[in-house]
Amino acid sequence: MFNYRTIAVFKREIKEKLMSKSFILMTILLPVFMFGIMGIQTLLMSYNEETRASLDLVTESYELTLAFENEFAQREFVKNGNMVFYYFTMSREEFENYLKKNKQDIISEKKTGMIFIPSSALQDKEVEYYAKTGKDITLTEKLGGAINKVLIENYFGTKDLTQDELDYARKWVDIASYKVSEKDEVEKEGYGNLILSYLFAFLLYMSLLMMGQMTMNSVIEEKNSRVVEVLLSSVSSKELMTGKILGASATGTLQMAIWLLPVIMVVSTSWFVLPDKYMFSVTAFQMIYMLVNFFMGLITFLGLFATVGAIFESQQDAQSGMWPVMLLAIIPFFIAMSLVMNPNSPIGQIASLLPFASIIVMPTKMALVDIPIWQLVLAMTVNIGTIFAIFPIAGKIYRVGILRTGKKPSWNEIVSWVKYKY
Repeated sequence: MFNYRTIAVFKREIKEKLMSKSFILMTILLPVFMFGIMGIQTLLMSYNEETRASLDLVTESYELTLAFENEFAQREFVKNGNMVFYYFTMSREEFENYLKKNKQDIISEKKTGMIFIPSSALQDKEVEYYAKTGKDITLTEKLGGAINKVLIENYFGTKDLTQDELDYARKWVDIASYKVSEKDEVEKEGYGNLILSYLFAFLLYMSLLMMGQMTMNSVIEEKNSRVVEVLLSSVSSKELMTGKILGASATGTLQMAIWLLPVIMVVSTSWFVLPDKYMFSVTAFQMIYMLVNFFMGLITFLGLFATVGAIFESQQDAQSGMWPVMLLAIIPFFIAMSLVMNPNSPIGQIASLLPFASIIVMPTKMALVDIPIWQLVLAMTVNIGTIFAIFPIAGKIYRVGILRTGKKPSWNEIVSWVKYKY
Protein backbone atom coordinates (compact mmCIF):
# COMPACT_ATOMS: atom_id res chain seq x y z
CA MET A 1 0.00 0.00 0.00
CA PHE A 2 2.76 2.47 0.98
CA ASN A 3 4.99 2.56 -2.10
CA TYR A 4 6.30 5.22 -4.47
CA ARG A 5 2.97 5.41 -6.31
CA THR A 6 1.08 6.07 -3.08
CA ILE A 7 3.66 8.71 -2.16
CA ALA A 8 3.22 10.32 -5.60
CA VAL A 9 -0.55 10.58 -5.07
CA PHE A 10 0.12 11.90 -1.56
CA LYS A 11 2.39 14.65 -2.91
CA ARG A 12 -0.14 15.53 -5.61
CA GLU A 13 -2.90 15.86 -3.04
CA ILE A 14 -0.74 17.96 -0.71
CA LYS A 15 0.25 20.30 -3.53
CA GLU A 16 -3.30 20.57 -4.82
CA LYS A 17 -4.79 21.32 -1.40
CA LEU A 18 -2.09 23.68 -0.11
CA MET A 19 -2.12 25.81 -3.24
CA SER A 20 -5.90 25.92 -3.54
CA LYS A 21 -7.71 29.19 -2.87
CA SER A 22 -10.24 27.41 -0.65
CA PHE A 23 -7.50 26.17 1.72
CA ILE A 24 -5.89 29.60 1.99
CA LEU A 25 -9.20 31.38 2.42
CA MET A 26 -10.57 28.95 5.02
CA THR A 27 -7.31 29.02 6.99
CA ILE A 28 -7.59 32.79 7.21
CA LEU A 29 -11.33 33.28 7.25
CA LEU A 30 -12.44 30.69 9.83
CA PRO A 31 -10.76 32.50 12.78
CA VAL A 32 -12.13 35.79 11.39
CA PHE A 33 -15.56 34.13 11.12
CA MET A 34 -15.39 32.89 14.73
CA PHE A 35 -14.41 36.31 16.10
CA GLY A 36 -16.99 37.92 13.82
CA ILE A 37 -19.74 35.72 15.24
CA MET A 38 -18.70 36.67 18.78
CA GLY A 39 -18.64 40.34 17.77
CA ILE A 40 -22.11 40.14 16.22
CA GLN A 41 -23.41 38.35 19.31
CA THR A 42 -21.94 41.07 21.54
CA LEU A 43 -23.47 43.75 19.31
CA LEU A 44 -26.89 42.09 19.43
CA MET A 45 -26.68 41.77 23.20
CA SER A 46 -25.76 45.43 23.56
CA TYR A 47 -28.57 46.33 21.18
CA ASN A 48 -31.04 44.41 23.35
CA GLU A 49 -29.83 46.32 26.39
CA GLU A 50 -30.76 49.59 24.67
CA THR A 51 -34.27 48.47 23.72
CA ARG A 52 -36.86 50.88 25.05
CA ALA A 53 -39.54 49.56 27.38
CA SER A 54 -42.63 51.00 29.03
CA LEU A 55 -43.66 49.11 32.16
CA ASP A 56 -46.33 49.37 34.84
CA LEU A 57 -45.05 48.35 38.27
CA VAL A 58 -47.82 47.50 40.71
CA THR A 59 -47.51 46.58 44.40
CA GLU A 60 -50.02 46.06 47.20
CA SER A 61 -48.22 48.45 49.54
CA TYR A 62 -47.63 52.17 49.10
CA GLU A 63 -44.34 51.94 51.03
CA LEU A 64 -43.17 49.17 48.71
CA THR A 65 -44.19 51.16 45.62
CA LEU A 66 -42.23 54.17 46.89
CA ALA A 67 -39.19 51.98 47.57
CA PHE A 68 -39.24 50.63 44.02
CA GLU A 69 -39.67 54.14 42.59
CA ASN A 70 -36.61 55.37 44.53
CA GLU A 71 -34.51 52.34 43.58
CA PHE A 72 -35.29 52.37 39.85
CA ALA A 73 -34.73 56.14 39.70
CA GLN A 74 -31.06 55.44 40.49
CA ARG A 75 -30.66 52.84 37.74
CA GLU A 76 -28.87 53.86 34.54
CA PHE A 77 -31.49 52.31 32.22
CA VAL A 78 -34.11 54.63 33.77
CA LYS A 79 -31.87 57.71 33.82
CA ASN A 80 -31.08 57.38 30.10
CA GLY A 81 -34.75 56.85 29.23
CA ASN A 82 -34.43 53.28 27.92
CA MET A 83 -37.03 52.15 30.44
CA VAL A 84 -40.03 54.13 31.63
CA PHE A 85 -41.91 52.99 34.74
CA TYR A 86 -45.41 53.89 35.88
CA TYR A 87 -46.00 53.07 39.55
CA PHE A 88 -49.32 51.97 41.08
CA THR A 89 -50.54 50.61 44.40
CA MET A 90 -53.44 48.16 44.09
CA SER A 91 -54.85 45.02 45.64
CA ARG A 92 -54.70 41.84 43.58
CA GLU A 93 -58.36 42.14 42.63
CA GLU A 94 -57.87 45.74 41.50
CA PHE A 95 -54.79 44.73 39.52
CA GLU A 96 -56.69 41.94 37.73
CA ASN A 97 -59.36 44.42 36.66
CA TYR A 98 -56.66 46.91 35.61
CA LEU A 99 -54.97 44.19 33.55
CA LYS A 100 -58.22 43.36 31.74
CA LYS A 101 -58.83 47.03 30.89
CA ASN A 102 -55.30 47.51 29.54
CA LYS A 103 -54.87 44.12 27.93
CA GLN A 104 -55.14 45.60 24.42
CA ASP A 105 -52.32 48.06 25.16
CA ILE A 106 -50.00 45.12 25.87
CA ILE A 107 -51.11 43.21 22.77
CA SER A 108 -50.63 46.29 20.57
CA GLU A 109 -47.28 46.90 22.37
CA LYS A 110 -48.19 50.37 23.59
CA LYS A 111 -47.06 48.96 26.92
CA THR A 112 -44.17 46.51 27.13
CA GLY A 113 -45.67 44.78 30.15
CA MET A 114 -46.82 44.89 33.76
CA ILE A 115 -44.99 43.76 36.88
CA PHE A 116 -47.12 42.79 39.86
CA ILE A 117 -45.36 42.42 43.21
CA PRO A 118 -47.76 41.07 45.85
CA SER A 119 -47.12 41.52 49.57
CA SER A 120 -46.38 37.81 49.76
CA ALA A 121 -43.21 38.46 47.73
CA LEU A 122 -41.60 39.67 50.96
CA GLN A 123 -41.72 36.04 52.10
CA ASP A 124 -41.37 33.95 48.93
CA LYS A 125 -39.91 36.47 46.40
CA GLU A 126 -42.45 35.40 43.76
CA VAL A 127 -43.01 38.25 41.32
CA GLU A 128 -45.43 38.20 38.35
CA TYR A 129 -44.65 39.61 34.89
CA TYR A 130 -47.37 40.07 32.25
CA ALA A 131 -46.35 40.83 28.65
CA LYS A 132 -46.94 39.86 25.03
CA THR A 133 -43.59 38.09 25.24
CA GLY A 134 -43.78 36.40 28.63
CA LYS A 135 -40.22 35.07 28.68
CA ASP A 136 -38.09 38.15 28.05
CA ILE A 137 -34.87 36.93 29.64
CA THR A 138 -32.87 40.10 28.95
CA LEU A 139 -35.47 42.33 30.60
CA THR A 140 -36.19 40.09 33.59
CA GLU A 141 -32.48 39.60 34.31
CA LYS A 142 -31.92 43.35 34.18
CA LEU A 143 -34.77 44.05 36.61
CA GLY A 144 -34.17 41.07 38.88
CA GLY A 145 -31.28 42.61 40.81
CA ALA A 146 -33.13 45.84 41.60
CA ILE A 147 -36.31 44.00 42.62
CA ASN A 148 -34.34 41.60 44.82
CA LYS A 149 -32.55 44.52 46.51
CA VAL A 150 -35.81 46.30 47.39
CA LEU A 151 -37.42 43.11 48.71
CA ILE A 152 -34.42 42.31 50.91
CA GLU A 153 -34.25 45.85 52.30
CA ASN A 154 -37.97 45.84 53.10
CA TYR A 155 -37.84 42.34 54.60
CA PHE A 156 -34.99 43.23 56.94
CA GLY A 157 -36.12 46.85 57.41
CA THR A 158 -38.06 46.04 60.59
CA LYS A 159 -35.15 44.07 62.01
CA ASP A 160 -32.19 45.52 63.85
CA LEU A 161 -29.55 45.17 61.12
CA THR A 162 -26.71 47.46 60.11
CA GLN A 163 -26.15 48.63 56.52
CA ASP A 164 -23.11 46.31 56.24
CA GLU A 165 -25.29 43.36 57.20
CA LEU A 166 -27.85 44.36 54.59
CA ASP A 167 -25.10 44.67 51.94
CA TYR A 168 -23.90 41.19 52.90
CA ALA A 169 -27.43 39.78 52.57
CA ARG A 170 -27.77 41.30 49.09
CA LYS A 171 -24.38 40.05 47.87
CA TRP A 172 -24.41 37.00 45.61
CA VAL A 173 -22.18 34.00 46.31
CA ASP A 174 -18.89 34.10 44.38
CA ILE A 175 -17.46 30.58 44.00
CA ALA A 176 -13.75 30.51 43.15
CA SER A 177 -12.70 27.33 41.34
CA TYR A 178 -9.41 25.55 42.06
CA LYS A 179 -8.13 22.67 39.99
CA VAL A 180 -6.64 19.78 41.97
CA SER A 181 -4.28 17.64 39.88
CA GLU A 182 -1.10 15.61 40.13
CA LYS A 183 0.91 18.84 40.30
CA ASP A 184 2.26 19.97 43.67
CA GLU A 185 0.41 23.28 43.53
CA VAL A 186 -3.35 23.68 43.53
CA GLU A 187 -4.20 26.16 40.76
CA LYS A 188 -7.00 28.68 40.69
CA GLU A 189 -9.01 28.18 37.52
CA GLY A 190 -10.74 30.86 35.49
CA TYR A 191 -12.76 30.63 32.30
CA GLY A 192 -9.80 29.90 30.02
CA ASN A 193 -10.16 26.12 29.89
CA LEU A 194 -13.91 26.43 29.46
CA ILE A 195 -13.37 28.64 26.40
CA LEU A 196 -10.66 26.24 25.20
CA SER A 197 -13.04 23.28 25.36
CA TYR A 198 -15.55 25.19 23.20
CA LEU A 199 -12.74 26.03 20.79
CA PHE A 200 -11.54 22.41 20.51
CA ALA A 201 -15.05 21.04 19.96
CA PHE A 202 -15.97 23.68 17.39
CA LEU A 203 -12.74 23.46 15.39
CA LEU A 204 -12.75 19.65 15.33
CA TYR A 205 -16.39 19.48 14.28
CA MET A 206 -16.14 22.17 11.60
CA SER A 207 -12.86 20.93 10.15
CA LEU A 208 -13.92 17.27 9.97
CA LEU A 209 -17.07 18.12 8.06
CA MET A 210 -15.43 20.79 5.91
CA MET A 211 -12.46 18.62 4.88
CA GLY A 212 -14.78 15.64 4.45
CA GLN A 213 -17.07 17.46 2.03
CA MET A 214 -14.09 18.86 0.12
CA THR A 215 -12.70 15.34 -0.31
CA MET A 216 -16.09 13.97 -1.35
CA ASN A 217 -16.55 16.74 -3.93
CA SER A 218 -13.02 16.14 -5.24
CA VAL A 219 -13.75 12.44 -5.76
CA ILE A 220 -17.06 13.21 -7.52
CA GLU A 221 -15.35 15.77 -9.76
CA GLU A 222 -12.55 13.36 -10.73
CA LYS A 223 -15.12 10.65 -11.41
CA ASN A 224 -17.28 12.87 -13.65
CA SER A 225 -14.33 14.35 -15.55
CA ARG A 226 -12.83 10.87 -16.12
CA VAL A 227 -9.55 12.02 -14.57
CA VAL A 228 -9.76 9.04 -12.24
CA GLU A 229 -9.53 6.67 -15.21
CA VAL A 230 -6.21 8.24 -16.20
CA LEU A 231 -4.95 8.01 -12.62
CA LEU A 232 -6.00 4.37 -12.29
CA SER A 233 -3.95 3.53 -15.37
CA SER A 234 -0.85 4.29 -13.27
CA VAL A 235 -1.93 3.39 -9.71
CA SER A 236 -4.35 0.96 -8.11
CA SER A 237 -7.59 2.13 -6.52
CA LYS A 238 -6.17 1.28 -3.09
CA GLU A 239 -3.06 3.38 -3.71
CA LEU A 240 -5.14 6.27 -5.09
CA MET A 241 -7.52 6.26 -2.15
CA THR A 242 -4.71 5.94 0.41
CA GLY A 243 -2.63 8.73 -1.10
CA LYS A 244 -5.61 11.04 -1.46
CA ILE A 245 -6.80 10.54 2.13
CA LEU A 246 -3.32 10.82 3.67
CA GLY A 247 -2.60 13.96 1.65
CA ALA A 248 -5.87 15.63 2.63
CA SER A 249 -5.40 14.54 6.26
CA ALA A 250 -1.89 16.01 6.42
CA THR A 251 -3.17 19.27 4.90
CA GLY A 252 -6.08 19.43 7.36
CA THR A 253 -3.77 18.80 10.32
CA LEU A 254 -1.47 21.61 9.16
CA GLN A 255 -4.48 23.89 8.92
CA MET A 256 -5.56 22.91 12.45
CA ALA A 257 -2.04 23.62 13.75
CA ILE A 258 -2.24 27.11 12.21
CA TRP A 259 -5.61 27.73 13.87
CA LEU A 260 -4.24 26.57 17.23
CA LEU A 261 -1.04 28.61 16.85
CA PRO A 262 -2.21 31.32 19.31
CA VAL A 263 -2.86 28.63 21.95
CA ILE A 264 0.52 27.03 21.24
CA MET A 265 2.25 30.42 21.53
CA VAL A 266 0.63 31.13 24.92
CA VAL A 267 1.63 27.68 26.19
CA SER A 268 5.22 27.63 24.89
CA THR A 269 6.33 31.25 25.32
CA SER A 270 5.99 34.16 27.73
CA TRP A 271 5.37 36.68 24.94
CA PHE A 272 1.62 36.73 25.56
CA VAL A 273 0.08 37.14 29.01
CA LEU A 274 -3.66 36.73 29.41
CA PRO A 275 -5.68 38.17 32.31
CA ASP A 276 -5.93 35.75 35.24
CA LYS A 277 -9.66 35.37 34.56
CA TYR A 278 -8.97 33.90 31.10
CA MET A 279 -5.77 31.97 31.74
CA PHE A 280 -5.91 28.31 30.71
CA SER A 281 -3.92 25.30 31.71
CA VAL A 282 -2.84 23.03 28.85
CA THR A 283 0.41 21.16 28.26
CA ALA A 284 2.47 20.61 25.13
CA PHE A 285 1.60 16.90 25.36
CA GLN A 286 -2.12 17.73 25.23
CA MET A 287 -1.63 19.91 22.16
CA ILE A 288 0.35 17.16 20.41
CA TYR A 289 -2.33 14.64 21.36
CA MET A 290 -4.97 17.00 19.99
CA LEU A 291 -3.22 17.20 16.59
CA VAL A 292 -2.44 13.46 16.38
CA ASN A 293 -6.02 12.65 17.41
CA PHE A 294 -7.29 15.03 14.74
CA PHE A 295 -5.06 13.43 12.11
CA MET A 296 -6.53 10.03 12.99
CA GLY A 297 -10.03 11.50 12.86
CA LEU A 298 -9.41 12.99 9.43
CA ILE A 299 -8.19 9.66 8.07
CA THR A 300 -11.35 8.00 9.41
CA PHE A 301 -13.88 10.57 8.19
CA LEU A 302 -12.16 11.34 4.89
CA GLY A 303 -12.19 7.61 4.13
CA LEU A 304 -15.95 7.59 4.65
CA PHE A 305 -16.56 10.78 2.66
CA ALA A 306 -14.33 9.56 -0.20
CA THR A 307 -16.35 6.34 -0.27
CA VAL A 308 -19.61 8.31 -0.50
CA GLY A 309 -18.09 10.36 -3.33
CA ALA A 310 -17.14 7.20 -5.22
CA ILE A 311 -20.69 5.81 -4.99
CA PHE A 312 -22.55 8.82 -6.42
CA GLU A 313 -22.06 10.97 -9.52
CA SER A 314 -23.44 14.28 -8.27
CA GLN A 315 -23.35 16.25 -5.05
CA GLN A 316 -27.14 16.22 -4.93
CA ASP A 317 -27.27 12.41 -5.00
CA ALA A 318 -24.44 12.23 -2.48
CA GLN A 319 -26.51 14.05 0.16
CA SER A 320 -28.41 10.84 0.99
CA GLY A 321 -25.18 8.98 1.65
CA MET A 322 -23.46 11.88 3.38
CA TRP A 323 -25.96 12.34 6.23
CA PRO A 324 -25.17 9.07 8.05
CA VAL A 325 -21.48 10.05 7.99
CA MET A 326 -22.26 13.57 9.20
CA LEU A 327 -24.25 12.19 12.13
CA LEU A 328 -21.09 10.44 13.29
CA ALA A 329 -19.65 13.93 13.88
CA ILE A 330 -22.81 15.84 14.83
CA ILE A 331 -23.81 13.58 17.76
CA PRO A 332 -20.32 13.62 19.37
CA PHE A 333 -20.27 17.41 18.93
CA PHE A 334 -23.45 17.77 21.01
CA ILE A 335 -22.04 15.38 23.62
CA ALA A 336 -18.86 17.47 23.74
CA MET A 337 -20.93 20.63 24.28
CA SER A 338 -22.76 18.96 27.17
CA LEU A 339 -19.43 18.29 28.89
CA VAL A 340 -19.06 22.01 29.51
CA MET A 341 -21.92 21.77 32.01
CA ASN A 342 -20.86 18.42 33.45
CA PRO A 343 -17.30 17.28 32.56
CA ASN A 344 -17.75 14.05 34.55
CA SER A 345 -20.93 13.02 32.76
CA PRO A 346 -21.18 9.22 32.34
CA ILE A 347 -22.29 9.74 28.72
CA GLY A 348 -19.20 11.85 28.06
CA GLN A 349 -17.01 9.28 29.78
CA ILE A 350 -18.31 6.49 27.56
CA ALA A 351 -18.35 8.58 24.37
CA SER A 352 -14.71 9.62 24.88
CA LEU A 353 -13.71 5.98 24.40
CA LEU A 354 -16.08 5.05 21.56
CA PRO A 355 -15.21 4.87 17.84
CA PHE A 356 -15.84 8.15 15.96
CA ALA A 357 -17.10 9.93 19.12
CA SER A 358 -13.72 9.96 20.89
CA ILE A 359 -12.24 12.09 18.09
CA ILE A 360 -14.28 15.12 19.24
CA VAL A 361 -15.24 14.26 22.82
CA MET A 362 -11.82 13.32 24.22
CA PRO A 363 -9.98 16.58 23.34
CA THR A 364 -12.92 18.61 24.68
CA LYS A 365 -12.91 16.67 27.93
CA MET A 366 -9.12 16.91 28.10
CA ALA A 367 -9.38 20.71 28.25
CA LEU A 368 -11.70 20.51 31.28
CA VAL A 369 -10.35 17.71 33.49
CA ASP A 370 -7.18 15.70 33.93
CA ILE A 371 -7.50 12.40 32.08
CA PRO A 372 -5.46 9.31 32.99
CA ILE A 373 -2.86 8.28 30.43
CA TRP A 374 -4.48 4.86 30.01
CA GLN A 375 -7.71 6.49 28.80
CA LEU A 376 -5.82 8.59 26.24
CA VAL A 377 -3.96 5.50 25.03
CA LEU A 378 -7.20 3.50 24.89
CA ALA A 379 -8.95 6.27 22.92
CA MET A 380 -6.07 6.42 20.44
CA THR A 381 -6.08 2.63 20.13
CA VAL A 382 -9.83 2.72 19.43
CA ASN A 383 -9.27 5.35 16.72
CA ILE A 384 -6.53 3.28 15.07
CA GLY A 385 -8.67 0.15 15.32
CA THR A 386 -11.57 2.03 13.70
CA ILE A 387 -9.35 2.95 10.76
CA PHE A 388 -8.27 -0.65 10.20
CA ALA A 389 -11.87 -1.84 10.57
CA ILE A 390 -13.52 0.51 8.08
CA PHE A 391 -10.84 0.84 5.41
CA PRO A 392 -11.10 -2.68 3.95
CA ILE A 393 -14.85 -2.10 3.51
CA ALA A 394 -14.41 1.47 2.25
CA GLY A 395 -11.69 0.31 -0.14
CA LYS A 396 -13.93 -2.31 -1.75
CA ILE A 397 -16.76 0.16 -2.24
CA TYR A 398 -14.36 2.80 -3.59
CA ARG A 399 -12.81 0.33 -6.06
CA VAL A 400 -16.14 -0.53 -7.66
CA GLY A 401 -17.91 2.80 -7.29
CA ILE A 402 -15.16 5.05 -8.65
CA LEU A 403 -15.48 3.53 -12.14
CA ARG A 404 -19.21 2.94 -12.10
CA THR A 405 -21.37 5.39 -14.05
CA GLY A 406 -24.97 5.58 -15.13
CA LYS A 407 -27.80 4.45 -12.88
CA LYS A 408 -27.66 5.47 -9.23
CA PRO A 409 -26.81 2.31 -7.22
CA SER A 410 -29.20 0.95 -4.60
CA TRP A 411 -27.99 0.18 -1.10
CA ASN A 412 -28.36 -3.56 -1.82
CA GLU A 413 -25.94 -3.18 -4.72
CA ILE A 414 -23.47 -1.32 -2.51
CA VAL A 415 -23.63 -4.14 0.05
CA SER A 416 -22.93 -6.62 -2.73
CA TRP A 417 -19.76 -4.68 -3.65
CA VAL A 418 -18.43 -5.35 -0.14
CA LYS A 419 -18.99 -9.08 -0.65
CA TYR A 420 -16.84 -9.20 -3.79
CA LYS A 421 -13.71 -11.26 -3.36
CA TYR A 422 -10.65 -9.72 -5.01
